[in-house]
Amino acid sequence: MTNPFAGRNVETARRALAARLRSAEVESAELDARILVGALLGLDFSGIIAAAARILTAGQAARLEDYARRRMAGEPVARIIGVKEFWGLPLQISPATLVPRPDTETVVEAALEILRAEASCNHPLRIADLGTGSGAILLALLSELPNAFGIGTDISEAALRSARGNAAHLACRARAAFAACDYAAALAGTFDLIVSNPPYIRSADIAALDIEVREHDPRCALDGGADGLDAYRVIAPEAMRLLAPGGALVVEVGQGQSGDVEGLMMAAGLTPADVPKSDLAGIRRAVWGRKLPR
Repeated sequence: MTNPFAGRNVETARRALAARLRSAEVESAELDARILVGALLGLDFSGIIAAAARILTAGQAARLEDYARRRMAGEPVARIIGVKEFWGLPLQISPATLVPRPDTETVVEAALEILRAEASCNHPLRIADLGTGSGAILLALLSELPNAFGIGTDISEAALRSARGNAAHLACRARAAFAACDYAAALAGTFDLIVSNPPYIRSADIAALDIEVREHDPRCALDGGADGLDAYRVIAPEAMRLLAPGGALVVEVGQGQSGDVEGLMMAAGLTPADVPKSDLAGIRRAVWGRKLPR
């Protein structure tokens, strides 16, 4: 079968790809086509425009056809190109990691607000990111807090390889360490801040998730147990054990879970904040609690 991108220039290939994605009812067809062509050629948007008349090589046409088929089958663009931007940082992702999402930036925002309200940002800080995946939350915080040191944990060695690679790429290697364990099981000492985006989808709800999530995100990073709260039952008491007096735990939660997670924090001895952070859709997304000084 003839490759539809063979012999085309960059602009006509981009338009043809967008048309194919629209025919497959991909909502972000134009944007996805631009990102995929840019990734194929190593060009940003202005570079794509400047290279509009360049003819694709046979190898490039073959790769673009592969990209097209994968995207039309529901594979996320970030999975296809292996990179996702989070907090303005380009992060390498792998099959072992979640694709970082804008909702999770509320955790970073809340954590920074807590630290800045107490003028803690200019002091040496110890941060733990439980279930770090690609390292997104931890590395975003380290990019904003030059005096901080962070430890990311994950049960997946493959995920930790991604996180270590991202730390090195973002010049954070000297301030980031990673440990293979279940949440905080391998951690000791005290931390000023603990963050986490744990699995919080109810087991029975996973089958109904969008194909981009259901078929491509690792199930262990999605499945929060029967009620979606299994991870928080572990994290809250571990945070109480590890936090320094006055330290804070900030977690991402699913829709409708903030009250239950606050209750688990209180049961562990933490004091929840009055106002959880909401995402752009108005969903209460980042919940935090503090270990009060005795």
